[in-house]
Amino acid sequence: MAIEFASRDIPLTRRLQTAAVLQWVYSFLALAQTCIFLFFILLFTRLWIVSVLYAVWWFIDWDTPSHGGRRSRWLQEGVVWRYLRDYFPIKLIKTTDLDPSKNYVFGFHPHGVLIAGGFTNFCTEATGFSDLFPGITPYLLMLPLWFRAPFFRDYIMTGGLIPSNKESAAYVLSQKKGGTAVVIAVGGAAESLDARPGACSLLLKNKKGFIKLAIEHGASLVPIFSFGENELYDQVENPKGSLLRTVQEKLQKLMGVALPLFHARGVFQYSFGLIPYRRPINTIVGKPIPVVENPNPSVEEVDRMHKLYMQKLSELFEEHKTLYNVPADRHLTFI
Repeated sequence: MAIEFASRDIPLTRRLQTAAVLQWVYSFLALAQTCIFLFFILLFTRLWIVSVLYAVWWFIDWDTPSHGGRRSRWLQEGVVWRYLRDYFPIKLIKTTDLDPSKNYVFGFHPHGVLIAGGFTNFCTEATGFSDLFPGITPYLLMLPLWFRAPFFRDYIMTGGLIPSNKESAAYVLSQKKGGTAVVIAVGGAAESLDARPGACSLLLKNKKGFIKLAIEHGASLVPIFSFGENELYDQVENPKGSLLRTVQEKLQKLMGVALPLFHARGVFQYSFGLIPYRRPINTIVGKPIPVVENPNPSVEEVDRMHKLYMQKLSELFEEHKTLYNVPADRHLTFI
């Protein structure tokens, strides 16, 4: 396979955009492991006190991630995220205003490989979330595993990330003042195994926990579809029943994280690497679905709201798909 090399005359802005996306990819794929290694290696150096003091702090601060985290508006507005936004580029589009006196459960679809649109739109201010939805504070849910990594946990909390468990989501939604939005990539890590260009299948048919959560707290459901999320990477073919898919699914159940074999472009050449393709992402925030609070919803009530949610998500997709180069004969499939 011939390798197409990048021109040496790339403008500085594009180089900065590539650098921004490179550090973002590194953050998701390797920074946690680096932080864990650093924590332990420092114990065997003259700087051992750093790890010891951090361990004390970690013990004191243990519950912070599940109690809303510790976001930093200054870091969320950092220029590096604007370069990340412009690399693809990424846009956040609203279809209606959201009442800041109410709480919301945002259902984000699809997960994609590295949830680029979800992170950029809801963990940074690069796409102007606060201007589009004044008075609303988003909390993106992330696997609890990553909050067990020293130093890394503090980094991800600055963006408003909290553990993806019921306790963490319930804590922020229980704030009666309103203006809280829990953002859930409903398909989760398992859905990333189907993330490839052109894919329109969502792991949603039996995903009802977020519906029950919304009912228990009276939080309106907001369907979100991120066009382009699946276009960023190619993935090694892994159809259901194949040996590769079987191994991936077993590892996902064992470890809690999926291991898709994906690739796109490199730093100095465009033919192979882990840097995503420059393809636009347009994240459409749909209209809220009113939910009546019920601390103990019945199975029938959850099923009814789940069906309504899938209907509204499908309508959102159908209404906007032709604007973002999705063929008219392509429709969402729920699995």
